[in-house]
Amino acid sequence: MRNQGPGSVVSYAWLQQYGLPTGGSADATYSDADGHTTWQEWRCQTNPTNALSALRLLSAFPDGSNVTVSWQSAVGVDYILERSTNVAGPPPIFTPLATNIPGQPGTTSVIDTNALGAKPFVYRLGVRN
Repeated sequence: MRNQGPGSVVSYAWLQQYGLPTGGSADATYSDADGHTTWQEWRCQTNPTNALSALRLLSAFPDGSNVTVSWQSAVGVDYILERSTNVAGPPPIFTPLATNIPGQPGTTSVIDTNALGAKPFVYRLGVRN
């Protein structure tokens, strides 16, 4: 993911692949109106010209004291999954559930095997630097 364009922190080849400017002007734009900047889409390896391609949770399915959390993932991206029981107070406090989760083709799932206590649970997904 190296070989940035002049003035851009995003890969020159990656920007060209999607027909985006390579001089840095596209880095902070929302090319497909999915709420993620071009830079964020590059970090997540999602398609910046397709609003359906974005880093987002697909489901959080409860099963007894477990919750299976799934998302659309990409090979070569490592993910972080966090959980909170309270997002009302500033700032919300999230606890890491799993880190260094390797992306897979299609979807990736993690089972929260300790989904006991105060509910509801709120999950947050990120990519590892």
